[in-house]
Amino acid sequence: MTSTGTPDTGAAMLAVGLMSGTSLDGIDAAVVETDGEGHIRPRGAVTVPYDEALRDRLRRALGSESRDPAIDALERDLTLAHARIVLDLLGREGIPAERVGVVGFHGHTILHRPERRWTWQLGDGSLLVRETGIAVVADFRGADVAAGGQGAPLAPAFHAALASSLAKPVAMLNIGGVANVTWIGPAGDLVAFDTGPGNALIDDWMLRRRGVAVDRDGRLAASGRVDEGILAALLDNPYFEAPPPKSLDRGDFDSSTVEGLSDADGAATLTAFTAAAVERALPHLPAAPRRWIVCGGGRHNPVLMRMLAARLGTPVEPVEAIGWDGDMIEAQAFAYLAVRSRRGLPISWPGTTGAPSPLCGGRLFSNRP
Repeated sequence: MTSTGTPDTGAAMLAVGLMSGTSLDGIDAAVVETDGEGHIRPRGAVTVPYDEALRDRLRRALGSESRDPAIDALERDLTLAHARIVLDLLGREGIPAERVGVVGFHGHTILHRPERRWTWQLGDGSLLVRETGIAVVADFRGADVAAGGQGAPLAPAFHAALASSLAKPVAMLNIGGVANVTWIGPAGDLVAFDTGPGNALIDDWMLRRRGVAVDRDGRLAASGRVDEGILAALLDNPYFEAPPPKSLDRGDFDSSTVEGLSDADGAATLTAFTAAAVERALPHLPAAPRRWIVCGGGRHNPVLMRMLAARLGTPVEPVEAIGWDGDMIEAQAFAYLAVRSRRGLPISWPGTTGAPSPLCGGRLFSNRP
């Protein structure tokens, strides 16, 4: 176990989860009452978009492998932005900070290279403690990667808890900057891995071609035509044949092959690439899921959702179909994982990250002696 301090036991506590992940949209924050096991009660959530200056600084930092004064300043400003969101959310919900047991602080991923036992999420846990007065669990991925795991995905434990009453097998698909799947079997067994690109390539294309952050409602893709030859070239990548566990950095795929296409055809082809990559995950699952439950920003794209349904041949539904807020699943997951870390419970397993054994990750930062 990599957490420090004495594990907390038993009772549920209030926790705040913070997620910015691999997208460049902004910060999701969620309050959850949980014991890190079966008790999960959402208590409020908010999304705060990055301002353009901070988004540009984060974009420039992607792929960095070493610190410099600009990275240090970015990490401080990013952490202070997270702290403001925590305090504002608690104030809005009427929850005193002293009632919150822990903040789960994912930070912003700027490089993920598990094959080198290296992953880097920007965020200063000590500073967040000083600013909020609440204990913080951060560095969720480090122990898993150091042990030879992929360090991702980490939400499967939460996905399994959410899906406890659903008919199995079921697949939870998160489409953020990168897409990942959690397969949950009848006995609660888990298989999880990154399927391929999520929204990142589409968003980057829209920024370059149209100067906007996203293809809102898939409108541009809907007006275009998928270039099947380019799609086949994009899918001709050894990643899709590699067995799980496996994970990706946001920059592992690029859209240079679509540069010769029109704006609309490029958007259509990249959207089809995300859907086809999920289809390529099917042979790696122990059995075909009865249904796919989708969270993350990708579920807002009706073109992508239709492409997924056509390729998977199985019901594909937003996570709201089971009564949950699909924009906040990842933030809620890191609140849940922070409580598990405080309790000394595993957050990754051989079937989810390739860790050699169930591991309790996360590093505790506390203002207590």
